[in-house]
Amino acid sequence: MNYRRVYIKDSKIFITMVTSKRHPILIENIEILRNSFKQTKQKIKFNIDAIVILPDHLHMIIKPEDIKKYPEIIKGIKAFFSKNIDETKIENYKLTKSRKDKKEKDIWQRRYWEHTITNEKDLNMHIDYIHYNPVKHGYTDKAANWKYSTFRKYAKQGLYDENWCDFKGYAEEITYE
Repeated sequence: MNYRRVYIKDSKIFITMVTSKRHPILIENIEILRNSFKQTKQKIKFNIDAIVILPDHLHMIIKPEDIKKYPEIIKGIKAFFSKNIDETKIENYKLTKSRKDKKEKDIWQRRYWEHTITNEKDLNMHIDYIHYNPVKHGYTDKAANWKYSTFRKYAKQGLYDENWCDFKGYAEEITYE
């Protein structure tokens, strides 16, 4: 199947990649995932502007040197991770006939979500979304507490207050008279 993709030179791409059946395997295999990125970056040049890794999905904003290569970047990350993970340790792991026929592992959803960033407001909105995601999914009550994200890097640069999205701390500050 041929998918229509938008390739705007020098643009950034927001990507969401989800594990198959939402198996929560990414954090427990974080070193394999990190190596997937390293191996892919050795083959295709790209920068990661922002990222968050959750147990069953990740969001990132990338800027490929060659915009037409971003599908290869995703393919490279998924392929390396799939090749190096021990699927026998994944609970309820079963290959479908379709996956067997194509000699694929059932690690990732076949498709991924991509969005071309069109302006600075769009970029900032997606960076906020990435950093808020662990709070949204209930993994933490404060973005700074999630170590699998670029939030702390952004906070060190002064782009976020360290307590951004600290709803627990905010609720404790509210007093009623």
